[in-house]
Amino acid sequence: MTSERAALVVDARGMRCPWPALRLARAMRDAAEVVLIADDPQAGREVAALAAEHGWRLDSDSAAEGKGRWRVSR
Repeated sequence: MTSERAALVVDARGMRCPWPALRLARAMRDAAEVVLIADDPQAGREVAALAAEHGWRLDSDSAAEGKGRWRVSR
């Protein structure tokens, strides 16, 4: 498993959807693994939908409700 230091961290706190998902999509253009930090309550749903659409893996532990952190990888 890749450590968090190797993953690109995208801090989208304070941004409302769809901005966290858009920042994630942009980061995934160049990175194989991204950790998204967001505090919008809708971000989890948006991240899950984007990951499913693109075939990205969403770490189930990081996607836990209320954590505000998602690890997404190719």
